[in-house]
Amino acid sequence: MTGNIVNTAAILIGGLLGLAFKKKIAERFSNIMVEALALAIMVYGISQGITTQNPLVLFASIAIGALIGEMIDIEKKLNDLGDYFQNRMKNSTNVTQGFVTASLLFCVGAMAIMGGLQSGLQGNHEILYAKSFLDGVMSVIFASALGVGVLLAAGSVFAYQGIIILMSGLLKPFLAANVVVEMTAVGGVLIFAIGITMLKIKHLKLGNMLPAVFIPIIINIFYTL
Repeated sequence: MTGNIVNTAAILIGGLLGLAFKKKIAERFSNIMVEALALAIMVYGISQGITTQNPLVLFASIAIGALIGEMIDIEKKLNDLGDYFQNRMKNSTNVTQGFVTASLLFCVGAMAIMGGLQSGLQGNHEILYAKSFLDGVMSVIFASALGVGVLLAAGSVFAYQGIIILMSGLLKPFLAANVVVEMTAVGGVLIFAIGITMLKIKHLKLGNMLPAVFIPIIINIFYTL
């Protein structure tokens, strides 16, 4: 779990640095930073999404995953958790937005999945160390723009990657190269959607779409039967 601990610590440290900067940044600058980040995130999401080698798998994964997530209502649970912290931080604003946005961004993507697998199966933490650096830098930027909620996302990352590490032995047989490609593409679509929500174009229930990342595994299992 060393890599996961380092990743969590990087988010916390980056977030604290971001909060220190936030106090010195006027609101109008924070707002334009959020907008600029949203655009960059959308471009990154597109670059990941177009890696799909089978658009049908991509479409099916998003649709099926969204239905599963809607039944579980993951979005509500994430928002409720964010609101719980919001109510206990009377002087803070946008705790829920920062928590949900950062949690989705840090958890969705190939590095979280493959890093967790590499760490659990091989005891090799290289991917998670690289992810730690990236997440740490992003935490500085996001915390300066969105506030303390970004720090709370460290808990989401620790739990999410920790589960993957613990279940790595069970997941490995189902993660052929083509499956990882499709999981990455699905993650790219969700990352693109984060940008849409941040720009307030439309509020999307991104939490409910999280199961879509794992649907390519299920599709591959049925395809190979």
